[in-house]
Amino acid sequence: MSFASRITRSPRPFDSQRGQEAVALFPAQRDGALREVLAGAGGSSPYLLGLMHRHRDWLERALEQPPDAAFERLMDALMRPDPDRPVATAALGAALRQAKGRVALLAGLADLAGIWTLESVTGALTRFADLAVSRGLQHLVAGEIARGKLPGAGPEDVAQAAGMCVLAMGKMGARELNYSSDIDLICLFDETRFHPDDYGEARAAFVRVTRRLMTLLSEPTGEGYVFRTDLRLRPDPSVTPVCLSMEAAERYYESVGRTWERAALIKARPCAGDLRAGGAWLERLRPFIWRRHLDFAAIRDAHDMRLRIREHKRLPGTIRLEGHDLKLGAGGIREIEFFTQTRQIIAGGRDPSLRVRRTVRGLERLAAAGWIAQEDARLLSEDYRAHRTVEHRLQMINDAQTHALPASAEGFERLAALCGRDVGELRADLTRRLDRVSRLTEGFFAPAAPAGDTVAFSPASEQVMERWRTYPAMRSARAVEIFARLRPGMLARLARAARPDE
Repeated sequence: MSFASRITRSPRPFDSQRGQEAVALFPAQRDGALREVLAGAGGSSPYLLGLMHRHRDWLERALEQPPDAAFERLMDALMRPDPDRPVATAALGAALRQAKGRVALLAGLADLAGIWTLESVTGALTRFADLAVSRGLQHLVAGEIARGKLPGAGPEDVAQAAGMCVLAMGKMGARELNYSSDIDLICLFDETRFHPDDYGEARAAFVRVTRRLMTLLSEPTGEGYVFRTDLRLRPDPSVTPVCLSMEAAERYYESVGRTWERAALIKARPCAGDLRAGGAWLERLRPFIWRRHLDFAAIRDAHDMRLRIREHKRLPGTIRLEGHDLKLGAGGIREIEFFTQTRQIIAGGRDPSLRVRRTVRGLERLAAAGWIAQEDARLLSEDYRAHRTVEHRLQMINDAQTHALPASAEGFERLAALCGRDVGELRADLTRRLDRVSRLTEGFFAPAAPAGDTVAFSPASEQVMERWRTYPAMRSARAVEIFARLRPGMLARLARAARPDE
């Protein structure tokens, strides 16, 4: 079954001349629906048109088969290098950059043509990211071993990166990568594989590997880049090395780990290197991530984080489509992610079924467990998929890491064309979904406080309430914060009791 036989929709060319240019690149393709997809993609996305020029011969062959098969061929070619012909670092970087362009082109066309779902697109982009990180890591660790820089390690240790593990975080960890995503990574090594006397030398080698891996993946060349990489989610990034021991990282989280770090670790996943050691490390961190008590203070932390992000990015709390940040702005993608992760943190310590990485799956599990209404989960899942789809269109226009809706009428016309929709319909749909997400999530993070503290109680009751703050359970600042949230509701209910003083 060919690519053309599975097409269910098509974008429109914003620039008809560029659209015809894209079609002319593939004169052998006579299928009308396929020509429409090529014209719409090339005529609305300068980035995809450039990739069509660069990978013309490859795409000609790829279009003769289903995109799934073309993608697997790409992966196989990278996964099985010739062991008798070691590749140079520069050659590996060039191969990864070429493959990245082809994966982006294939995924973009399969997405625009309605052949791949959102989950198929993000899953393919993530699989390629996993493979790129793994191939780069193994190559660089092999070089350190060959130079005798990793004590006690030999060629047989290359497959497991001699005990180094890369954790995928954020959207990569959840297998939800965007078209133009940073990849957030934490690099660790298993210090137990080395004699204490060799610890310093091993750590220095793994730090070199990490720095070279970042260069291999993110340095722009004439062929572009593989992935922009970000290591700032590691413990205390301002003072720690780019790769640290598992023991040191574990000690950090157990002593000073914060709520946002717990939320980040929900999505953490070993993606390259010693996967077994990485999985065991995450299991040891389970009590930190998933606490047994119902952690309502996480709601306040998440709400404060949302407000800090908006203030830092100078984002308004209101919704106006022109220039609105679809990721971080009101009613955007991050609102749904925070809503889901915060509820997972609250209840996940007691309910293991909630310990999932993907946002939509998290909403489904929360609804099944009764933590949110089924209808709310359905609507937020629908809006999450719709927001992510528009976000992908924004990014595939120029391969830009952007989440901002267009600021001009012309920009909205181009976006609507790439979505294959009327611009008025697109604007109305965006407004409706942004408003709905904001309404469904804002009440959870910043609910209106019940009027419990305004109720008049008897002097005897007031004396009892004064003693509450002296109880041993109220000694910590954390306890005071939690109780401040619970108190208004408690008093409102007590005021309605038959004998409030009792």
